[in-house]
Amino acid sequence: MELKAIIVEDEANSREILRNYLQKYCLKVTLLGEAASIEEGLKLIQENTLDLVFLDVEMPFGNAFDLLEKVPERSFETVFVTAYNQYAMDALNNHAAYYLMKPINIDELIKAVDYVLEIKEKEAQISDTVLTPKINGVEGKITLPQQDGFQVLNVADILFCKADDNYTEIYLENKKIVVSKTLKYFEEALGTFSFARIHKSFLVNVNEIVKYRKGKGGSVILSNGKEILVSASRKKELLSFF
Repeated sequence: MELKAIIVEDEANSREILRNYLQKYCLKVTLLGEAASIEEGLKLIQENTLDLVFLDVEMPFGNAFDLLEKVPERSFETVFVTAYNQYAMDALNNHAAYYLMKPINIDELIKAVDYVLEIKEKEAQISDTVLTPKINGVEGKITLPQQDGFQVLNVADILFCKADDNYTEIYLENKKIVVSKTLKYFEEALGTFSFARIHKSFLVNVNEIVKYRKGKGGSVILSNGKEILVSASRKKELLSFF
């Protein structure tokens, strides 16, 4: 599989270095174009079907996040390339697949490309299909602590768990149970079952996922029709279930 990519970077020298590295060390990347500004980058994104955008943060008349705001629905992955590490959290919140610091480390560049390649290959494999997890069926029970004791649930009955500060909302087919435990607690408690932490606020029963939809970080649709966003940093882990 090839990755169709563009570079959005205002410094000509930086574009040249990244282009040369990609041509020498990342043979599965095909560059479709380069842009020196937000406007040029947006034009390339609109004119091409892309898998990957290498995006500098600081550019004249705006920054990378201004560009991404203009593309609310996107199926490409983003690798930020910048000399400023203070943008790491913003990059994460904008579903960046990887964050590279200048000067670019070749090994890190290869890791970033391999990470995106693995995601795209898995997306292509499961695109528009009904998902069948590798783990067939969930057995066992879990106890939910309550003020007057505890409640016992079949793990298979749990659709997903949602964080609410120091509480967790447990969603079943027809009801919701609120428990005074963090989502991290349930991530560990359900670690031996087919549950995936797909977002900082969501833990889902993989057996209840019926479709994966491409997007910024992608999203999953559960058997009850509920659609939940997937964080870019969690996408690879989720796709490994299928």
